[in-house]
This record gives sequence, structure tokens and C-alpha cells, in this order.
Amino acid sequence: METDSFKNKVVVITGGGGVLCGVLAKAVANHGAKVAILDLNESAALKLAEEITALGGVAMGVKANVLNKKSLEDAKKQVKDTFGGCDILINGAGGNHPDGTTTNTQFNPGDETKSDLKTFYDLTPKGIQFVSDLNFMGTFLPTQIFTKDMMGKSGCAVLNISSMNAYRPLTKIPAYSAAKAAVSNFTQWLAVHLAPMGVRVNAIAPGFFVTDQNRSLLLDEKENLTQRGKTIIQHTPMGRFGKAEDLIGASLWLLSNDSEFVTGTIIPIDGGFSAFSGV
Repeated sequence: METDSFKNKVVVITGGGGVLCGVLAKAVANHGAKVAILDLNESAALKLAEEITALGGVAMGVKANVLNKKSLEDAKKQVKDTFGGCDILINGAGGNHPDGTTTNTQFNPGDETKSDLKTFYDLTPKGIQFVSDLNFMGTFLPTQIFTKDMMGKSGCAVLNISSMNAYRPLTKIPAYSAAKAAVSNFTQWLAVHLAPMGVRVNAIAPGFFVTDQNRSLLLDEKENLTQRGKTIIQHTPMGRFGKAEDLIGASLWLLSNDSEFVTGTIIPIDGGFSAFSGV
């Protein structure tokens, strides 16, 4: 990889205080970028910025709500006043919510009478809207705000975070699956729209990585695989969950000058999950 691709570049990462994007923040900082870590959890953003600074990198933590345009404008001003205009945007904010999740994989006759189940018919517009907004609008709005800084500059890029759900919807999580499909579609649309400006737009589609949000779905209290966790591993040819570090190589490549003719792509990082038919 061209090592100078990130030197003195201003990289803005939303959801940067999380496990996966925190690793990406450290990776671009290690290559000389000035990293602005945006997160609704300000303490997480500040803590990560301190860790990067202690290792000799350049970083700042900024509180920002990716669903609030005023909050994003304020964050942009802080970043610009401190580091300068954004060169690279990583849209890492996202997630699921119990109100957008069904209890069972399929609806069976009689389920409508069981009060302990959350079926498709129990999902609320508010719950579905929350997940949709967090993932899609949480990508759309930061892009709208921060790519304005990229006009007239070279070497600028956007990296979105899609998911395996965008290829084939996973059971139980209809809102998250639909929202990530929207992120993939938006990635391609935006790549076309911004191409004349020289801004490249790509996405990665992580497979199954254990995070704070999904840990209880994949592992029990003894760290053993749940039934869902077992099914995932059985359908992942490489036979394991992803590690946050597994995202670094493809992400840095998509954001570096080495991929300057690559735009509108969604790269699976899934241990072969998307290639396996199950038989």
C-alpha cells in the first residue's frame, strides 16, 4: 500500500468510539492521518483519541449525533478549526435494536396468541424507523455534511459500512437487513454522483464480528456458541468470527491511492460466508 496516502489527511470517523471503527481509527492514525473520532458517546471518543495520541498519533474526540444535522455541523466546525477540512470520511455509525427484531426465525400458526413472542406483527413503526434512520440516515447525513470539504481536492474518499445482510437478509432482523441494503445502494448511487468531483465512494460488508451489540446473540454467558452462533460458524468456510483487525487491509486499500480507479464497490469481509451455499 502507498504509505503516503494518509499522511496529514484529515479522516473523520463516525461511530469511531466503537470496537470496529476504533480499530480503523488507530490504523489510519498509524499511517499519519489526523483522525477526528465522532461518537454520540463522547467519553468513548475522547478515550480513543487519548490512546492514539499516547501512541504518537494525532486525534481528537468529538461528540456528534449522526441523526442531527446541527450536531454534525457543529462537529464539522470543531474538526475544521483544529485539523482542517475533511479528506476521508468513514461512516461507521449504525446498529440494530430489539424493537426491530423478531423472537423466532419464522412465523408459525398460533404464534399470534403467545404473549412471550415478538413476531413480525408486533414490530412497531417506531422501532423499524429507529434502525432504518440509524443506519441509512446515519450514513446519508454525515456524507452530506463532510463531503463538501472534499470539493476541489485530490485523494478524497468515503467508506461506508454495509453488511452481509445487504446481500441476503438474515433472519429475525428485518429492519437492519433492509437498512444495510439501502447503505449498499446509496454507496453505488453516491459513487456515480460524486465521480466528477474526484471523490471515490466504496463500502465494506463485514460478516460476523462479535461486538457489544450482538454478543448475546452469538455467545452465551459462558462464552459458548449459541445456536445462532453455531449456524453462522457452520456457514463460514474459514470457521471463525471476524476480528476487528480483519477490516484493516481492505479498508485502507479502498481509502488509499492504490485504489484510485475503484469506486462504487462493496467488498465482503466475511470469511467466505457470502460464497457458501450451505451445501
